[in-house]
Amino acid sequence: MKKNIAIVTGGDVAERNVSLQSAKNIALEMDKNKYNLFIIELNKGKFTLQGTDYLIDLNDFSLRTETNHTTFDLVYLMLHGHPAEDGNLQGYFNLIGMPFTGCSLFTSAITFGKQATKDILKKYHIPMAESILLTQNTTWNEEELLSLGLPLFVKPNKNGSSFGVSKVKSKNELSEAITMAFQYDDEVVVEAFLSGPEFSNGVFRKDNGVEVLPITEIISENEFFDYKAKYENQSQEITPARLPEDLTAKCKAQTKLIYEVLGCRGVVRVDSICVDGTFYFLEVNTIPGMSNASIIPQQVKSQGMTVSELLDHVINEALNA
Repeated sequence: MKKNIAIVTGGDVAERNVSLQSAKNIALEMDKNKYNLFIIELNKGKFTLQGTDYLIDLNDFSLRTETNHTTFDLVYLMLHGHPAEDGNLQGYFNLIGMPFTGCSLFTSAITFGKQATKDILKKYHIPMAESILLTQNTTWNEEELLSLGLPLFVKPNKNGSSFGVSKVKSKNELSEAITMAFQYDDEVVVEAFLSGPEFSNGVFRKDNGVEVLPITEIISENEFFDYKAKYENQSQEITPARLPEDLTAKCKAQTKLIYEVLGCRGVVRVDSICVDGTFYFLEVNTIPGMSNASIIPQQVKSQGMTVSELLDHVINEALNA
């Protein structure tokens, strides 16, 4: 019997359009012989069947129309940012007993904060740039921040798709960059600049094991891998990356370690920058983009798989958790 899958997307955050594009793409790729698909859109605090006014009953996350009452076997989370990538929705689904794809409440909450993720990974000797966390209600020390060197990066602690991120080249740019980042979050990370090529590596669980996808090398036309580079074709993405075998193995091993240490589930993407043969951790994306412009579908194709096969693995893992 076919499984009823609710693809939850949208949201009231800056990454809304990216989520909608990704949801549309995975709905096209999912095997219709196995799944009945329903795209459920979160908009202004309400969950509705996309393109209709039918509301989701939050008592059990079911869908009622004039003629049908549909219950779901699984929620496929394809919503970037709050309230999915930060663990809020996972908590709700745990309470009502609804299986969902991707990471647990705890892992999602931890990894959504860039600094908290780094603090955990430091204990496992994962290389990373030095950084300082700022909070909105505290006074920051300019001299301390500049001690990280110039240029440096200023970014919201809990946001994605490079919204609110600035590359600061001079002391005079620092205050404005921090102010802009605070528009996206109540915490800001100021991070030392690393010079080197950037790489992105997908990973997922397959048949109770962890499988690391081919690495993608990212060459941005802009100052860094920003929103336009990611989603408006202002970057060159080379998959598999042009790395020698030893560095390929090193990057993949670190990706696998990060995935396991953080207790990740589903498909995840780990970003890093390579400096003198060392891969410095940048961030982990627990709900990575799945649009036509996204990196994971490129890596899946390079692996010799289809996106449909990847989605099957993610769904089966969630149903059997």
